[in-house]
Amino acid sequence: MTSKYENNSSIANFVEYLQIPSVQPNVDYAECVLFLERKAKELGISFKVYQVVEKKPIVVLTWLGEELMLPSILLNSHMDVVPVFEDSWSHPPFSGHINKDGKIFARGSQDMKCVGIQYLEAIKKLKEAGMRLKRTIHVSFMPDEEIGGHDGMEKFVLTEDFKNLKVGFALDEGMASPNEEFVIFYGERSIWQIHVHCSGQPGHGSLLLPNTAGEKLRYVIDKFMDLRQQQKSLLEINPKLTIGDVTTINLTQIYGGVQSNVVPEILTAVFDIRLAVTVDHVEFENMIKQWFKEAGNGITYEFEQRNPFVECTKLDSTNPYWTAFKDACHEMNLTLAHRIFPGGTDSRYIRRVGIPAIGFSPMNYTPVLLHDHDEFLHADVFLKGIDIFVKIIAAVANV
Repeated sequence: MTSKYENNSSIANFVEYLQIPSVQPNVDYAECVLFLERKAKELGISFKVYQVVEKKPIVVLTWLGEELMLPSILLNSHMDVVPVFEDSWSHPPFSGHINKDGKIFARGSQDMKCVGIQYLEAIKKLKEAGMRLKRTIHVSFMPDEEIGGHDGMEKFVLTEDFKNLKVGFALDEGMASPNEEFVIFYGERSIWQIHVHCSGQPGHGSLLLPNTAGEKLRYVIDKFMDLRQQQKSLLEINPKLTIGDVTTINLTQIYGGVQSNVVPEILTAVFDIRLAVTVDHVEFENMIKQWFKEAGNGITYEFEQRNPFVECTKLDSTNPYWTAFKDACHEMNLTLAHRIFPGGTDSRYIRRVGIPAIGFSPMNYTPVLLHDHDEFLHADVFLKGIDIFVKIIAAVANV
């Protein structure tokens, strides 16, 4: 650790958390839970573990507010991180190495162990300053977000335990920004992952048989790829649009057949689709059904994942939490950019049960390296983020 940061307890806590290899798949969360329990004791706040799914602990640290009847604030993060290709890293990915420039290298440094620690360090500063907040603060550390959150937040929001937290507003992860802007995310596209099965006349590979699976598959792929190109064109001609504003379609798998000289009875294509928040889900499904009908008979489909439409969080005066968030950022002279998140986070499950949520990771002048080799966050950016959260948490908790 460079001398500038060697006595900084916030950096030390961050590095210690980064050194816990809570990496997918088959994460053992025990070390994370023990770490967070120790942090709760140091802060003098309560600690609880919920077990919705065995071996998938949900950790919640709670700082009680002065007015317990008011809806609470949820500060959400996740404990798990994505796999690494260690040979492609310049420093061991779970070392938390700090180089001479102050860059902290580790898987999870941006996504999103940074934010979880920033929440706790911000609470520490508020408590040390003698601050008492009106609303209760719950700091949640979720499992399995990196594999969809199905055994984490998706199930947790439906439990009585979650309802008893009385959450009125949530903060969750955002993304780094390479320029001066701090990006906030107020909604997410709906993930549809669809398997399209095209069946047809089998036979010998030397013949030109009618009604083959391959012909139908080609028609289906062409339709999806044509729509993909249309969405690419929208991005190219309108510089104000970002990837979260359009529908993305990617062909991710093709499988079927038995050997090279046999025309197969069935071929399957898998598409990963992220529907823009402006897309009518019923109309979209009717459109692809029509494509399948045009391609020929014997086409079926099934969804591996199908997120419902979820309302975006309001960014206007009807949302007092947003007003408080925005005003706090304005006081700090932060430049905000408002976007739809391009991927999927636990926020979609929070919004699905009617709770407004904003995705925000205070990392500007930082390259976007989530899931990438040599993921890093500069120590100064990390420390500045703590001070930003001090202001924001106080603002939204005193609404």
